Amino acid sequence: MIEDVVTDSGSNGEKSRTSPTRRARRVRMTGKERREQLLDIGRTLFADRGFEGTSVEEIAARAGVSKPVVYEHFGGKEGLYAVVVDREMRQLLDLVTGALTAGHPRELLEQAAFALLDYIETYTDGFRILVRDSPVAQSTGTFASLISDIATQVEDILGLEFKARGFDPKLAPLYAQALVGMVALTGQWWLDVRKPKKAEVAAHLVNLAWHGLENLESKPRLIGHRKN
Repeated sequence: MIEDVVTDSGSNGEKSRTSPTRRARRVRMTGKERREQLLDIGRTLFADRGFEGTSVEEIAARAGVSKPVVYEHFGGKEGLYAVVVDREMRQLLDLVTGALTAGHPRELLEQAAFALLDYIETYTDGFRILVRDSPVAQSTGTFASLISDIATQVEDILGLEFKARGFDPKLAPLYAQALVGMVALTGQWWLDVRKPKKAEVAAHLVNLAWHGLENLESKPRLIGHRKN
């Protein structure tokens, strides 16, 4: 499918010397190219203004097309948002999964922390979208589901470590959620402040996580008066 957009002739937008009026030429774009353009525009707007603050009218205007073109490709703003979120989720999960290559558990924690911080640094717009609560009725795309999906990647690693230390491996999912949540929330804070430097942030995160795991009690107990 080929789509057209009407634009002014001439590289500088000036009137043609041979005509008192501007001539219009059509820039032809394939359906695939138009879809990618709309996704890029939507990604920028959703990151800057959120889902509610972004309109189909503005998406179409920035792309130089009419509103029906957006509906034709995505069925509406919700469909466009869902595709943007899905792409960002896959990008981040691929980074985390690909980073977990070391054999030593502490280095694995470092790699996981760096993977998330690398994503925040490189794909800032994408992370801003992911940490917003999704208005779309779907199983993925919320900050909670993001943490859960990444935690799943490290559950098995923690399970093996727990088993080797004589701890109950069934508790690995709980600790995986806690560790990933700590890194993700810290990353959300670091997104805006950007201090200290990324390597220092990763070092402090791993310091807290590793020394907490290293001195873990096999059967933790409460010391306060409340027991339930």
